[in-house]
Amino acid sequence: MSSHNSVSNSLRRLSILSIAAVALTYGATRWGTAGHVPATAAAFPEAAVDVRVASSSSEQTAVFAGGCFWGMEGVFEHLKGVSEVVSGYAGGNAESAHYDEVSSGATSHAESVKITYDPAQISYGELLKVYFAVAHDPTQLNRQGPDRGTQYRSAIFFANNEQKQVTQAYIAQLEQAQIFDHPIVTQLTPLDSFYAAEDYHQDFITRNPYNPYVVVHDLPQIAQLQAQFPELYQEPESLS
Repeated sequence: MSSHNSVSNSLRRLSILSIAAVALTYGATRWGTAGHVPATAAAFPEAAVDVRVASSSSEQTAVFAGGCFWGMEGVFEHLKGVSEVVSGYAGGNAESAHYDEVSSGATSHAESVKITYDPAQISYGELLKVYFAVAHDPTQLNRQGPDRGTQYRSAIFFANNEQKQVTQAYIAQLEQAQIFDHPIVTQLTPLDSFYAAEDYHQDFITRNPYNPYVVVHDLPQIAQLQAQFPELYQEPESLS
């Protein structure tokens, strides 16, 4: 990469971070008004039960849903140990796995993200902690912020029984600690299939950092992640 490109990318990062800082101020007000998100990530416990690290160093995957997949993708691609995040659809069939159909709310799909990660660097339990603390509001049923419909539901699509048990145990921890003012409504569903969304949805925030929806709803989450989980935060390679 030339020095000119390096400077341009550095300035672009600063510009995006400046927008994110403003967005975080708005986002803190927005989330704080809702009254269900703790002020700091310290309120969230570490997962008492977690997925065992495999003897091999092979990567693993997790599939989460919680509102528009642009924001979910943006949060998880900023985590150390995460090598890829793909926006897509889970919960329905291949025939209906298209944005126009899913957006109608008439399919069984939820806008989801498939996260590929190195369990030696970040655990499934840590992904869950970020999912519940930053990525979305797990107390909203069939909606997330301004988005309404079952396609925006809070859902975890577990790939195996171990992921299911870890998720159940962590939700129980959050409920026992009374982290939220309202009940957690996150659905636990076996992962049948995951279908990647259309190309224009992939890396949407990276390619459209000034999109009004992104500025208001997604950048605050990324800024919150950086502020509350600095030890897990990274700049994704796609910004280079």
